[in-house]
Amino acid sequence: MALKFITADEAATYVFHNDNVGFSGFTPSGCAKMIPLAIAKRAEEEHKKGNPFQIGIFTGASTGDSLDGALARAKAVKFRTPYQSNKDMRALMNSGGTQYFDMHLSEIAQSLRYGYLGAVNVAVVEAADVTENGEIVLTDAVGISPTICRLADKILIELNHFHPKNIRGIHDIFEPADPPIRREIPVYTPSDRIGSPVIKVNPDKIAGVVETHIPTESLVFTPLDDVTLAIGRNVADFLVSEIKAGRIPASFLPVQSGVGNIANAVLGSMGENQEIPVFNVYTEVIQDAVFKLMKAGRVEFVSGSSLTVSREILNEIYGNFETFKNKILLRPQEISNNPEVARRMGVIAINTALEADIFGNVNSTNVSGSKMMNGIGGSADFSRSAYLSVFTTPSTAKDGKISSFVPMVSHLDSSEHSVKIIVSEYGVADLRGKSPVQRARVIIDHCVHPDYRPLLNDYLKMGVTGHTPQNLKCCFAFHQELAKSGDMRNVKWEDYM
Repeated sequence: MALKFITADEAATYVFHNDNVGFSGFTPSGCAKMIPLAIAKRAEEEHKKGNPFQIGIFTGASTGDSLDGALARAKAVKFRTPYQSNKDMRALMNSGGTQYFDMHLSEIAQSLRYGYLGAVNVAVVEAADVTENGEIVLTDAVGISPTICRLADKILIELNHFHPKNIRGIHDIFEPADPPIRREIPVYTPSDRIGSPVIKVNPDKIAGVVETHIPTESLVFTPLDDVTLAIGRNVADFLVSEIKAGRIPASFLPVQSGVGNIANAVLGSMGENQEIPVFNVYTEVIQDAVFKLMKAGRVEFVSGSSLTVSREILNEIYGNFETFKNKILLRPQEISNNPEVARRMGVIAINTALEADIFGNVNSTNVSGSKMMNGIGGSADFSRSAYLSVFTTPSTAKDGKISSFVPMVSHLDSSEHSVKIIVSEYGVADLRGKSPVQRARVIIDHCVHPDYRPLLNDYLKMGVTGHTPQNLKCCFAFHQELAKSGDMRNVKWEDYM
């Protein structure tokens, strides 16, 4: 069947009010741009006529402003899942302007297949190439693309010529069977290939192809500073001590690292530390630090779901693709984030906490328990099943007015049962084999900012006698004080008793 080439505005006419639309991508990488903008434009036009126009949005993870930002500003979002990071989408969600439900990233594709989340009416997919027999070559991310292409009634392709056709071969497309016939996922090392280099669909489902030439909308991370660099060194030194103690194999293990400047600092410090062997990366988001280490000979192979790298690094990869193509695999996120695979390979998982409490529970998502930041992402996919689960966080935020360590987290994402190690710029708290009181003491002594140690030691003394000495009258005093005075350091326990 001959491909039908259309404009972005024409593509938007295939999307209707109340449709559920699945979008390709994982972070801004791999995301369509022109078609979402055209859908947002159509929504605004319909709203001016007094007509309703909102869609449900399924994505792999966060997206670019051309997708999440444009649709949020157009008030065209019926619901959104899973992870997001756009300020306008966040504002819409926190104001009640749309419904948002947070999900583990490894679960969304199978939840769609199981029918838990409703139909996928339209799939909008960015591609580097598409053939008349229905072979789709993705760009710099995979996400949930294989599943939404299979489930959707119709597919709209954004053929982005910024990405070279010879990227074919970097993807490993594999969907597991659903129960009761599911078998093991046969990934035993990060470099194992188990699927196809392309997504194969019925060409009759491809409603149209929109040609573009638009670079990936790069994420902007804050520069590394003394705090993030100290966290990176603390993680690297701790891992070296674990090798020397025989608790990590001398040959080392695959590493998973979250997204952001702390993750880049951690990977950079690991690469600089010559006592850590050359290692492989099995992760979700592949960042600049990985490629710098690969060029330095410190990372041998990387597997993930997206190339979330700077324009400079992406151009280098594309310009030297023969060098990199046998060292990189991009997988669907239900494989890159799969707990079964993480546990089998013994992944060392390193993720970022928004806040942690003194007993080892982690909040990754909600500010003061109510305002959604981004979402849980893939952190818990890895932390529960990791060989070693590490959470990092600066000890304070907002010039010291907010402590990242509190008596009780205001929202729970990863419980004390999954959190093994916590690292701040001040040191490392090893929580393995410790009771709640022991965990509290090591976190306060090694990770908490000095301004907050007396307050948290006092809280521990005030706790009601029991296995976990919480004081329910003032366990949220830090959060209440922040709302009242804007500075957690102003807490006076007698005001909350």
